[in-house]
Amino acid sequence: MFFDDFELTHVDTGEGLIRLRHNLPNGPSHSKSAHAKKAQVKPALLLLHGNPQTHAMWHKVAPALAEKFHIICPDLRGYGGSHKPPATEDHASYSKRAMARELIALMRHYGHDTFYLAGHDRGARVAHRLALDQPQAVRKLAVLDIIPTLAHFERTDMAFAQGYYHWFWFAQPHPFPENVISAAPEAWFQAHTSREPKSSDFFDPTALADYLKAARDPDMIRGMCEDYRAAITIDLDHDRESRARGQKITCPLHVLWGKKAKIESWYDALAIWETFTNSRVTGHSLPTGHYLAEESPQEVIAELSAFFA
Repeated sequence: MFFDDFELTHVDTGEGLIRLRHNLPNGPSHSKSAHAKKAQVKPALLLLHGNPQTHAMWHKVAPALAEKFHIICPDLRGYGGSHKPPATEDHASYSKRAMARELIALMRHYGHDTFYLAGHDRGARVAHRLALDQPQAVRKLAVLDIIPTLAHFERTDMAFAQGYYHWFWFAQPHPFPENVISAAPEAWFQAHTSREPKSSDFFDPTALADYLKAARDPDMIRGMCEDYRAAITIDLDHDRESRARGQKITCPLHVLWGKKAKIESWYDALAIWETFTNSRVTGHSLPTGHYLAEESPQEVIAELSAFFA
């Protein structure tokens, strides 16, 4: 089953509608008061997806964790079925700070002032900023297949520029990359997700259909590109300000990355993350490519279960 016993819904955060799935204890219909009551029973775990995906990337992981946690899997703003603000010159609507602020409102909607947090790819970057801006809210943080954005850019070399070329292409001025991608969205998706060789059935058919539906949406393509434009502008400003203030992650941090992906070959991930935190850092590679939760879900389940226990 695909997200068995999870509800697919939308929540108005005050800034827009966020599409999400979350697990329910007694069937698909619950009042908000029941959500708040549930929050007192199970700790919350917020799972954030990467690019160019949606919350559907957690479909093999979230149900297994639902027994112990209130799992909330949203589409980030700009992605999937969530709201997609227009492009702006300062890209502020797509800053990781703005995304993090909205996720705090989402979690409070369900009665969670504190929660566990895990993110993959772009979602991990939002999670990093959330842990910096709202340290009182994040009990523990897990990041999948990233190093901090600032560390990436300050280490940029030919290997990074070629391997993660899309960071620079998506960030070109609106609407150039949007027009190119939207001319052949399925071909783009196939190429973008095949930097490591994959069989045609790598992605679950239901998840893939959700990814491709989003890829065919010009507003999603614009939101995705704005996410990357924010990364090279306003996000870097925020990251440098945090560093200048000595602001670091204060909660326990667990780092996972794919042994077949780029992080393993380019960086000493743990050593880099240790410079961005004042807390304990653990982690290691898994025998996967970039898409850990879909390639090796049982190992991701085991890692998150143990870390968030």
